[in-house]
Amino acid sequence: MAICAQQRSLTDSVQYRVEMQATLSSGDHEPLWLNANKYGLSSLKTANGYVRGAIERKLSADDGRKWGIGYGADVAVAAGFTSTLVVQQAYVEGRWLKGTLTIGAKEYPMELKNQALSSGSQTLGINARPVPQVRLALPEYWTIPGTNNWLALKGHIAYGKTTDDGWQKDFVAPQNRYTEGTLYHSKAGYLKIGPGNFSAELGLEMACQFGGTSYMRSDDGDKVFHNASGLKAFFHAFVPGGGEVNENTYQNDEGNQLGSWILRLNYDAPQWRMSIYADKYFEDHSGMFMLEYDGYGTGAEWEAKKSNRYLLYNLKDIMLGAELQLKEVSWLNNIVVEYLYSKYQSGSVYHDHTPSFSDHIGGLDEYYNHHIFMGWQHWGQVMGNPLYLSPIYNSDGKIEVKNNRFAAWHLGVSGQPLPKLHYRLLASWQDGLGRYKSPYTHRKYNTSVLAEMGWQFLDGWKAVFAWGADFGAIRGNNNGFQFTISKSGLL
Repeated sequence: MAICAQQRSLTDSVQYRVEMQATLSSGDHEPLWLNANKYGLSSLKTANGYVRGAIERKLSADDGRKWGIGYGADVAVAAGFTSTLVVQQAYVEGRWLKGTLTIGAKEYPMELKNQALSSGSQTLGINARPVPQVRLALPEYWTIPGTNNWLALKGHIAYGKTTDDGWQKDFVAPQNRYTEGTLYHSKAGYLKIGPGNFSAELGLEMACQFGGTSYMRSDDGDKVFHNASGLKAFFHAFVPGGGEVNENTYQNDEGNQLGSWILRLNYDAPQWRMSIYADKYFEDHSGMFMLEYDGYGTGAEWEAKKSNRYLLYNLKDIMLGAELQLKEVSWLNNIVVEYLYSKYQSGSVYHDHTPSFSDHIGGLDEYYNHHIFMGWQHWGQVMGNPLYLSPIYNSDGKIEVKNNRFAAWHLGVSGQPLPKLHYRLLASWQDGLGRYKSPYTHRKYNTSVLAEMGWQFLDGWKAVFAWGADFGAIRGNNNGFQFTISKSGLL
């Protein structure tokens, strides 16, 4: 066994995949669940498609060694997309013991959620194109020595650069904002407690957009801000601090800082597994800790901290979910239910303390939007949960999330009634208020559904047929069909 492991080469265990997809819809857009949570390899055009080819050598090919090498290339030629040639993935990675280093663009799955049935993570989702990055990770849980298997850790830290400069300039209308050369940072840590039937997983996911150049257009004249991108900016992306280049008296943390607290509780029984989970999103430190200092003085001491006074925010904005896995019921083996509320955003009032008014109230958190950067998006798709209305839906040439205050219910169901037949059903209901700075004139509603069926043929062939639809005023009334055929195997 050891001899065979030594004889492996970097061309062993290379997998290939070729895929063709075609979508035809009626209405204003392709339905939500035909395009969302596909790592940005999707389109809103009513007629679109692609031909895709990929090769990959997974790190698991070197299991049994202290080290491992992996790589992948994944390219699509598309019609009706934001670009004709899409380099979806291109990366190399190495592993030493449990740690990995990845360089390039790679699709990373969501943590602590069902990849196929969840509506999506609020911070590190699977809805937008991958950002090329350098990523150091402990991708699988590592048991902490001396804890008798009760505690385990995993996580990552990454820095990268977005690739949608050209799309932004083409998309925006005259007198609208865009950025070039935006840098990217993400980090996450997860702690698992419990080796038995019951386990708890706690996590913190954080991300930041920083650096680059922001073009702020207005009727009063264009302004160009060269955002900090030196070593100090990289540090402030990791440990929030500093301030924006256009801020003077009042300093916020440098860059577009955001994140989520994650919690998942699991109970594993012989015939079923039940999990409940939460995803608490935040845009700043007050949203992160639901606490704001509010004890400033007045007059000459208006910036001095004079008392131990704090403002406590309500725990309203949160995603709550439950997942039931039925291990012995093949025709209905997974059920996911989620509720997402984002209307509060620390309240409707934003006020910094002044020499004559000491109260400091921080609200209007503007989820997924930012005053310097174009918000938590890449190539027009939000990088978190797609129930937030992605900028690519906008018809006015503005790169912003126009509906970030909403409540939503989401249901996902899957099963395998036959050995080679798999199905997936999704349904989402949403009521939206727009955003604090630009509210809808009246409450809007939306329902999005998906029915998908896949058949696994011999020799690695697979065909997937899907129908999706939207009903309502947020995304319009859309109806569409999608057909995907793929072939995969070992080279």
